[in-house]
Amino acid sequence: MAVAYAYDPLFLEHDDPQHIERRDRLERVMAVLEAHGVLAQALALPVAPIPLERLTRVHRPEYVERVRRLAERGGGGLNFPGDETYVAPRSFEAALRAAGAVEAAVAAVWEGRAQRAFALVRPPGHHAFPDHGEGFCLFNNVALGARFARDELGARRVMIVDFDLHHGNGTQAIFYTDPTVFYLSTHQWGIYPGTGGWREIGAGPGEGTTLNLPLLMGVGDRGFQRLLEAVIVPAARRFAPDLILVSAGYDPHWGDPLGGLTMTVQGFAALTRGLTELADALCGGRLVFVLEGGYHREALAYGVLAAFRLWLGHTDVLDPLGPPPRPEEPPIESLIAQVRRLHRLEG
Repeated sequence: MAVAYAYDPLFLEHDDPQHIERRDRLERVMAVLEAHGVLAQALALPVAPIPLERLTRVHRPEYVERVRRLAERGGGGLNFPGDETYVAPRSFEAALRAAGAVEAAVAAVWEGRAQRAFALVRPPGHHAFPDHGEGFCLFNNVALGARFARDELGARRVMIVDFDLHHGNGTQAIFYTDPTVFYLSTHQWGIYPGTGGWREIGAGPGEGTTLNLPLLMGVGDRGFQRLLEAVIVPAARRFAPDLILVSAGYDPHWGDPLGGLTMTVQGFAALTRGLTELADALCGGRLVFVLEGGYHREALAYGVLAAFRLWLGHTDVLDPLGPPPRPEEPPIESLIAQVRRLHRLEG
């Protein structure tokens, strides 16, 4: 089965040269993928802007219009002058195409034109709420992809796994009462946005379909492997999704300037392998990665490369950065036990 990717050069036009989330993040990803020949082996998907009627199923029309007008005026801080979540003159167009790229990836996987797909998008999305954006995010790409799969393609249950350094507070909020979308997040505790406690499990009909794994500083590859085996796999098996979407943030890497986790490129490869095997077992291999954070350029690029190489059949992992200089692995068994009891997980 083909491996697909969705990318548009317009994503680079969302840019502030002084900001940590700028165009060279994705430029480095594309350069590394090209240099290692994986793009030539993958299916390039055409990308179109998301239709406004589908965008406003997640985001309020007045918020969409606010982003559009700010871009039209030349950009600035999204919520106030100097806000770190910025809008550039072409950010609105880029954000529409980023959401459209996720839809293209989801459709390709759902329709069997590809088995795995990676939406290589900017701006990122998992901190975007229905009525506002924050945390560098304008529109919630992965949430829009999940709604598209459910409303347009007929998926009954969609699982979102978010391994970004930061809790996807926007994604959680969008699906907090929705029993058809299971949101599971691993994230560093005690940093932005301050949400994602392990007791946050959803509400109303969605109670039990939010699962948070807040991690202490220093958790790395071994910890993530334990979380995969003891929590992520049994939770996914019980939910039985038709499709797995992944908010793929590479800022848990030990070299990332914004975080304090200690994952390596090898660890990202192992996590990707586990999620791929889970998709194979539960939903016919239907798996879509959506790019989120990651601010060490080499860790980001080689983390993405690891996913493509795994999907294309390579068994070795190219990791130019190696292990952390001072590996730390604080205990996580108490967290695992608490979450397993709360969610009544077995196996």
